[in-house]
Amino acid sequence: MNNAGSVFFPLDQQLELWDKHWSAGLAKEAVWLSGAVNSFEQAEEIFARIGHVAMSASTIWQRAQKWGEGFRALEQQQQSEANRLAQRGEVGPAKSKSAVPMGVGLDGANLYIRQEGWKELKVGCVFEVELRPIFEPETGEWLEQGHAVNNSYVAYLGGPEEFGQRLWAAAQQRGWEQHYDTQAIGDGAPWIWNLVKLHFYDSLQTVDYYHATEHLRTAASLLYPTKPEAAERWFNRMETQLFQGHAAHIAATLAQAAGGQTQRHKDLRTEADYFRKHQRRMQYLEFREDGYPIGSGMVESEAKQFKARFCGPGMRWSREGAERLVPVRAAIMSHQFDTLWPSVYNSPPN
Repeated sequence: MNNAGSVFFPLDQQLELWDKHWSAGLAKEAVWLSGAVNSFEQAEEIFARIGHVAMSASTIWQRAQKWGEGFRALEQQQQSEANRLAQRGEVGPAKSKSAVPMGVGLDGANLYIRQEGWKELKVGCVFEVELRPIFEPETGEWLEQGHAVNNSYVAYLGGPEEFGQRLWAAAQQRGWEQHYDTQAIGDGAPWIWNLVKLHFYDSLQTVDYYHATEHLRTAASLLYPTKPEAAERWFNRMETQLFQGHAAHIAATLAQAAGGQTQRHKDLRTEADYFRKHQRRMQYLEFREDGYPIGSGMVESEAKQFKARFCGPGMRWSREGAERLVPVRAAIMSHQFDTLWPSVYNSPPN
């Protein structure tokens, strides 16, 4: 206790918290908590319970807004550098190629923006592929399968063109062009494959296996709307064919059954078109044998984590508020927050 009667806890000195001045250390933790937990109120509770620091949710929000703008500016700077075209005659240093495959995953999550309604937050993941042994219960054997590791994330609240540039910048920072083999994985959304064609055109394209099986289950229900057992038997039989790379056969089967003009027949044609359009991206057995992951869980799970932070009960965001916190959340999930913080904190004010 000092002369004024104020109580100081051990963490006060560590965070350089004197006379209600929010130090660099405390500002950092406030920004980190704002992006790590699911609400500013929860961050306030953690400060009070663990750090014995009385920092209100509104104060934490203010710190997140201030320094979140720094994270956003740094992200834009990195994007500009990565997308800068080489000047005429400019030759970069020769770099050795890596035999480790690298991939990108793309997905989306909706959040509510005041005065705009629900908007899609586009989420991208850059990862390396590592072979890991897994036990196959059906055969009783251990098999090596490709898994996404060393994941880093980028997210953008806006159109696909800008998001594509940001994802490309993130891939460039990870040394994308120094890898012999690359992969792009996502669901069947057209915007995803348009971006892949633009930025990752020479990568192995893969429709997420889970999403493909969801469409297959929808097709089964359409084929047998009143016979759930028959639908399940058809699904199990066709799932084997899907995994073996016979999406074209599934498309033909569905198209043959969609000869009428009812809504059910129209929906069957939609599912048939889905498998026909993406058949080359559904060679799952071949992809797995070549050591690539066939599921986009690495990006889907992170899209859910963004959703957990931005789509809690009653959450309504201003566009600017969301855009400042999104790069903070991405830095935390990419395990890059501590690395980026010095550049953000020491950057000149806008």
